[in-house]
Amino acid sequence: MTFARVLRPAVAAALMMAAQAAWADDFPSRPVTMVVPFAPGGAGDILARTLGPKLEPLWGGKSLIVENKTGAGGVIGAVDTAKAEPDGYTLMVAPSATMAVNVTLFKSLPYDPVKDFVPIALVAQTPFVLVVNPDLPVKTVPELIAWLKKQNGAVSYATAGPGVPHHLFAELFKSMTGVEMTPVAYRGSLPALNDVVAGHVPLMFVDIGPSLGIIRGGKVRALAVSTKQRFEGLPDVPPLDEAGVPGFDAASWQMVVAPAKTPQPIVDTLHDQFAKALADADTRQAILRNGMLPVPPSSVADLKAFMASEIDRWGKVVRQAGLEHTQ
Repeated sequence: MTFARVLRPAVAAALMMAAQAAWADDFPSRPVTMVVPFAPGGAGDILARTLGPKLEPLWGGKSLIVENKTGAGGVIGAVDTAKAEPDGYTLMVAPSATMAVNVTLFKSLPYDPVKDFVPIALVAQTPFVLVVNPDLPVKTVPELIAWLKKQNGAVSYATAGPGVPHHLFAELFKSMTGVEMTPVAYRGSLPALNDVVAGHVPLMFVDIGPSLGIIRGGKVRALAVSTKQRFEGLPDVPPLDEAGVPGFDAASWQMVVAPAKTPQPIVDTLHDQFAKALADADTRQAILRNGMLPVPPSSVADLKAFMASEIDRWGKVVRQAGLEHTQ
């Protein structure tokens, strides 16, 4: 092999890198589409529409177009994003279920969260709160654990469906405390929460956003939040880690991702732009108002490691709950 033949690929690679860097300097030159794989009004949709006005000034006035592609528990939107042109103009904001839980839950998942996407930003965490019907004779987590053990498994808990955080957080609680409960699945958080209010089901883990008014109105009793960090909207509700289940720390999360082959300079540009938008004080307050927690910025490498660890963590919970490949 001659020196010229060795040099030629290296020169081509250098030219390609230079072209990609110049492309990143001009990014974006047209509107960017943010796919939300669930219906309008959910956490991902709220976050996308919150971030749009903060990103547009960084993009020279180019707009963020939110496109809701619903169906199959987020699978349709994820597949469409994975197949999109990897040029930075199609992104997706997706929850932990889409990016971590589905790997173990689905028998045949038509996308690979690790191979088909590159993470851009971890946008927010959604803490959950353990609530009970106020007629239940418990006011603390240790009292609840003791009461559940006396029932010998004859207790149900409400969930918003199989394999969602409401379900998995309760299964994690079971495994860490040794209690037995049976899930009752509903078609969403609010129907499940309404049955806890009515006393048809005694307890559940529920996302804070839709439950704040009900908690403050005394219609359910909040015993603990799922994250080690307290939620400022419920300052008197302790973390489970402090309230009787040491080491408990669980949250749903929302992550912005791009198709896997997006050029690295574009990934780096997007990463920096989202970090700036998320550092904005108004953005952080909007996230808190909607029952979520802002997340400190992380490098793309750290985000990849985080996603891999979450796939492993929740895969164990899914298998322990007997949910592996049930969807």
